[in-house]
Amino acid sequence: VQLVESGGGSVQTGGSLRLSCSGSGITLSTYSMGWFRQAPGKERELVSSIHSNGSAIYGNSMKDRFTISQDNGKRTVYLQMNSLKTDDAAVYYCRADCGGVLYWGQGTQVTVS
Repeated sequence: VQLVESGGGSVQTGGSLRLSCSGSGITLSTYSMGWFRQAPGKERELVSSIHSNGSAIYGNSMKDRFTISQDNGKRTVYLQMNSLKTDDAAVYYCRADCGGVLYWGQGTQVTVS
């Protein structure tokens, strides 16, 4: 299993980014996929996750600004981030959860200034 994130970068406050997580060696429909983030000096936290049945959950303060989606045919999970704040700056990681077996991507940096 390999997860590769992309789409990070630098954006001004109030801007938008769309992160992508492409998976190989997995079938997304059988996994729960999630986005997590970790800022310097802070613990890794849940941003959003989407169950194989399509239901999604979001971390605090993110539900109204972020949207998670997945394209099973492309084996890709997306995170649309709008109205970005400086507090959103972090390394964003993709995670696949198959019945408790976890796989992580290498992360993509998001900078907000």
